[in-house]
Amino acid sequence: MPMLKFEDYQYTRPDMAVMTAQFNERLIQFENASSFEAQSLAFDRLNELKEDFYSMRNICQIRHTVDTTDVFYEAENSFFDEQIPHVDALTHRLYEALIAASYREGLEAKWGRQLFRIAELSLKTFLPEIIEDLQEENRLSSDYTKLKAGAVIEFRGETYNLSSMHAMETSPDRETRSAASAAKWAFFVNNADEFDRIFDQLVKTRHRIAQKLGYPNFVPLGYARMLRTDYDAAMVKNFRKQIQEFIVPLATQLFERQRIRLGLDVLKYYDDDFRFAAGNPKPKGDPNWIVENASRMYAELSPQTDTFFRFMRDCNLMDLVAKPGKATGGYCTFINKYQAPYIFSNFNGSSQDIYVLTHEAGHAFQVYSSRNMGLGEYHWPTYEACEIHSMSMEYFTWPWMDLFFLEDADKYRFAHVTDSVCFLPYGVAVDEFQHVVYENPDFTPQQRHRAWREIERRYLPHRNYEDNPHLEAGAFWQKQTHIYAYPFYYIDYTLAQICAFQFWKRNNENHESAWADYVRLCETGGSKSFLDLVALAGLRSPFEDGCLASVIDDIEGWLAGVDDTAF
Repeated sequence: MPMLKFEDYQYTRPDMAVMTAQFNERLIQFENASSFEAQSLAFDRLNELKEDFYSMRNICQIRHTVDTTDVFYEAENSFFDEQIPHVDALTHRLYEALIAASYREGLEAKWGRQLFRIAELSLKTFLPEIIEDLQEENRLSSDYTKLKAGAVIEFRGETYNLSSMHAMETSPDRETRSAASAAKWAFFVNNADEFDRIFDQLVKTRHRIAQKLGYPNFVPLGYARMLRTDYDAAMVKNFRKQIQEFIVPLATQLFERQRIRLGLDVLKYYDDDFRFAAGNPKPKGDPNWIVENASRMYAELSPQTDTFFRFMRDCNLMDLVAKPGKATGGYCTFINKYQAPYIFSNFNGSSQDIYVLTHEAGHAFQVYSSRNMGLGEYHWPTYEACEIHSMSMEYFTWPWMDLFFLEDADKYRFAHVTDSVCFLPYGVAVDEFQHVVYENPDFTPQQRHRAWREIERRYLPHRNYEDNPHLEAGAFWQKQTHIYAYPFYYIDYTLAQICAFQFWKRNNENHESAWADYVRLCETGGSKSFLDLVALAGLRSPFEDGCLASVIDDIEGWLAGVDDTAF
């Protein structure tokens, strides 16, 4: 019997009254269980209800983001914006019962301590009194997604969206880059009041939620939502300081090398993503050709990745190409009912296509590897650990970059490492900005913009916006989806990047050992905390003294050994 394809996955709007009644019945069974076996069975059945709900939600999310103009799935997305807070309320009651369970010792032995860490921290993020506020937060996040997805950019007789415009922004012709960037940012200028309105309401809504939960502001609530059990804001602040000390000088040097390669007097903001005078490396074929080569790559990488990628292709679990009405960005999600990951991206003919494919495939391979753990909380680890899987996969696939870039493969590898290093200061700038914003919830939009520009000058001192008053005034951050929809997520990419660099080094030294640790990390899913997973994979904590400096020493040495003038 053939495997079911994604287009045949059945979507049914959850009946919330039925679900709630079943949940209440099973929760009573859990609380009144007279044996460990009965309590464990009741817990499993409660988990099944949640998994069924989120399977439908994730199918809806995929179909909505693939085509935000589809009125049916737009309405269904609004339904989930309204109902997810009610499911949070049910989960809150389950976690209260779990913490007080009569047979907690047995449940801990079965599922491990991490489930109880998640429950304990989650209880600090919800009360029934905040349901309407959570609904408002969801609606505002959806407003932002739809606003960006609806961008229509007319440029030199063609129509683009924010994703497809990237190819024009990285044109070898500088005048084209400048004009394309101006056209893109004109969309943000024309919608500046709406971007400010959405974010202002998000900040105020999140601050109101935090105060109702007893927090002074949203910062500690944001950390609790991210389920951070191993580290706190003070440790993150110290990490940002190390990035400023060790990475900003290296990134600044790399931008100076770029300026020299391009033969420019001054590197402008619209030059940042254009790395080489002869043009950035691009895949040498169309999207179908890319997927065919990816199939060969994953077949040769390992038996596990071969099986995984065949499943993704056979079941049509990828939507990769930019098109009108499609949401921007890329993501991976998981549909538990069908034990299926799903990869969403926006191919636009640039090297980003390969970066995004390998990155999201890293997420998908992880959740595919841990899909049978039997617990929704363990499908994924916390986000900073998730990003280790994705970013490390980018490096494990390096030997196959010749398939995609042919003679430009070494150029791609140099650009990849350069991009990764230069991302780190931007990543921590986004994080520091969010701390400032949520510690000062009464800031006006203009004060937020000024705060961003001040932070940007410290972490990205090379940035030159003299041709764009909107960006010079501090509006660049408005393009970053995470700031609106996923608060305090962005630092996770930087922590994971330090771990991925370690896998890069280990893979160069001993592929078999590094790959075995990577697979074990993926198979463990979310059953351990971030730093426990780091240790399991044989990596050093990014917070450990000397870790960041030692990692960057290796990267700096590799970069110094590359003659980038040959590109």
